[in-house]
Amino acid sequence: MADEVPFVDITIDEEMISEAETVLKSGRLVKGPECKALENSFANLSSTDYAVGVSNGTAALLLSMKALNIGEGDHVFVPGHTYFATVSPVLELGAEPVFVDIDPDRYTMDPDQLNKAITRVENPKAVVVTHMHGQPAEIDSILEIADEYELAVIEDAAQAHGATYNGQPVGSFGDLGCFSFYPTKNMTVGGDGGMITTNNPEFTTEIRAFRNHGRNENGKHTYLGLNHRLDEIKAAVGQKQLKHLPDWTQARRDAASQYDEKLRNVEEISTPEKYDQSTHVYHHYPILVPANDREEFRAHLDEHGIGTGIHYEYAVYQHKAVRDRVGTTSLPISEEICSRTVSLPMHPQLSEEDIRYVCKNVKGYFQ
Repeated sequence: MADEVPFVDITIDEEMISEAETVLKSGRLVKGPECKALENSFANLSSTDYAVGVSNGTAALLLSMKALNIGEGDHVFVPGHTYFATVSPVLELGAEPVFVDIDPDRYTMDPDQLNKAITRVENPKAVVVTHMHGQPAEIDSILEIADEYELAVIEDAAQAHGATYNGQPVGSFGDLGCFSFYPTKNMTVGGDGGMITTNNPEFTTEIRAFRNHGRNENGKHTYLGLNHRLDEIKAAVGQKQLKHLPDWTQARRDAASQYDEKLRNVEEISTPEKYDQSTHVYHHYPILVPANDREEFRAHLDEHGIGTGIHYEYAVYQHKAVRDRVGTTSLPISEEICSRTVSLPMHPQLSEEDIRYVCKNVKGYFQ
């Protein structure tokens, strides 16, 4: 019987290490063929015309917003329940985030709440939609609203590599899609990294310049940009990771199905919802537990060698760095989800024995 189940298990195999070594020996460490190859493969995965590799997922969001000319006086709609990096680039550019509550089942932006929020601001500019935990947002409804109000749409797909909605990959619906390759994501590059997807050639040209000190293809600094490049070693590792992604995604989905089955009769918790039109890729497997039980519940699992996480402990607008800039906000569903969520172990290496052991101890706590 399993007696220890880690929360995450990152795969860096010998082939990936060998690829990194090959790049090191080549001496071509930045702005080379590996990044271009990963971009082409990722554009194919996302069914977009272009993909641009960048230094991390936060840079992907920041440069996407720069391409949309988001700045002072603009209002950008963001979900109340998301990671800090969805909001920090908005503030960095001098724009004002407008927080929108989430669907209580999807944990993603509620289109009805977005519709209401738009009517309360003077200068609506864009909406940033997070595909939370690997669950696609209700993107068709959000696009309809964005079209009505002439809003740009950025997909924060940092947790949703390979997820689909009505058979179409996330990252291909909005004006721009943003992905992260942080080591715990569904695929990594052996460190920090990110990708921007789009069908817009002008955005592509600008973002490629933004990531490289604002230099155009002729080497002239025609834009104001910094260094947000994705290096060749990480791009080489990413190509190998990307080949494994379909199998890893299926393994995550299989693990989630086993969790669903084994935990469905535990009345005290809620497990993630499934939707016919969506392919959930389970970056996390979040369950909701009674708020008063959360810390004791996590301690119980920890005592049995089971790793857990909280994604996320606070609504994004509750962080001091945000609150000091925009004031106090209150969104009831975002706050309830944040007070109750616990993420169980989720990674492709989970065995049936691991999942049985986790579920046995989840049930054991409540029984």
